[in-house]
Amino acid sequence: MDTTEIAKKRFEKFLKKCRDKKFDPTRLPSVQELRKDGFLKSWKFYLKLLVIICVFLITYFWKYINQGECLIEMPGAMSKAFRPPESCEFCRGVTEIKRISNITPEQFEEDYAYSGIPVIVTDATQNWTALDVFDFWYFKDVYMNAKRKRKSLSCQFFPQKTGIKNLHEALSIPRERVNYETGTEPWYFGWSNCNVEVAEVLRQHYGRPYFLPDTSENNAVDWIFMGGPGLGLNMHVDNVRLPSWQAQLRGAKQWILAPPPECYFQCKSFDTVVKKGEIIVIDTNKWYHQTIVAPGEVSITIGAEYD
Repeated sequence: MDTTEIAKKRFEKFLKKCRDKKFDPTRLPSVQELRKDGFLKSWKFYLKLLVIICVFLITYFWKYINQGECLIEMPGAMSKAFRPPESCEFCRGVTEIKRISNITPEQFEEDYAYSGIPVIVTDATQNWTALDVFDFWYFKDVYMNAKRKRKSLSCQFFPQKTGIKNLHEALSIPRERVNYETGTEPWYFGWSNCNVEVAEVLRQHYGRPYFLPDTSENNAVDWIFMGGPGLGLNMHVDNVRLPSWQAQLRGAKQWILAPPPECYFQCKSFDTVVKKGEIIVIDTNKWYHQTIVAPGEVSITIGAEYD
């Protein structure tokens, strides 16, 4: 039950008590003050309102304070609404995603690495065996046979409205559903490989993209997304600090990019398709983006942030 529902139920309980005791809450001095003409324009109203809100928050979230946890986790929509505005230099004049190859780390750093300009590197996975090895059954075997397989349950998991609760459940869906047989539900989900044991096994089949600057470091946790045609992520912007790369290991995926609201009149929206074997590099904290798996085989991507 979310905070809104809890507050609603508590207020309804308060009103019921008032009715039982035949007490009119509008007779309260504080309510009478609020009803006075012109009071809403008074600074005292805002001061009292602030005090009431603070008291409520401290009382309601006291258990989190005692446990040393965050008092309030700001909802995603709120964090996006209050994020600082972007300078539009990163998107001004960008109308498509360039495809490049055989680029040196020095040239990549100068032109793309930290500029916010998205780019697709077409030859970055040539020596990776992941393109031939990774599929649904490979992940199922690696994760389910890991010595500390329950560790994976603590990794972040994105069910993407499939109704699946965690990675183990996702990797246990029936074979018919995996193969998209007639009458089965479509599926698409993502997760982080925070299980060190599993990460070591997976990374035998892919490595740090060759084009990343020598001074940069890859994030210790990689992300994997897998699912069928027509599905993907709705338009959103990430709440991360760093740019990232995402390798298309199987299938193909359409990316739709849009500038942030403050840049709508200076920058353009556009789309592209990332094909098997290609890597897209993008700052997802700047660009709003939507992904859709293209018709054909199940899509598998893996990626990470870099600094």
